[in-house]
Amino acid sequence: QVQLVESGGGLVQPGGSLRLSCAASGSGFRVNAMGWYRQAPGKQRELVAGITRGGSTNYADSVKGRFTVSRDNAKNTVVLQMSSLKPEDTAVYYCYQDIATYSGGGYYTPTHPYWGQGTQVTVSS
Repeated sequence: QVQLVESGGGLVQPGGSLRLSCAASGSGFRVNAMGWYRQAPGKQRELVAGITRGGSTNYADSVKGRFTVSRDNAKNTVVLQMSSLKPEDTAVYYCYQDIATYSGGGYYTPTHPYWGQGTQVTVSS
């Protein structure tokens, strides 16, 4: 059974920084793409940043130059470093990991997205 556990988040003043982390636990799986979404009150969930297994990244235009996504493949962990935070960054942040589980005989299942529990980020003075 694979589970994702998020850490980080909280309350920060505008211009401040926060670091979110998300680790997958369990056995018999491998992770392809990882990343972060966020959902603000009354808005749809949106992609914040993604990173492939090879390290290629993509970002929402609203966070480019301020947020950095990284990963540790050995630890099945994805990190979102957020700086120069703005009030409009306030949202619940969800990590995801596209995971393939071992099905035996050297084969893995197609990837399936797993989600973290969500962590609140509030940017306010």
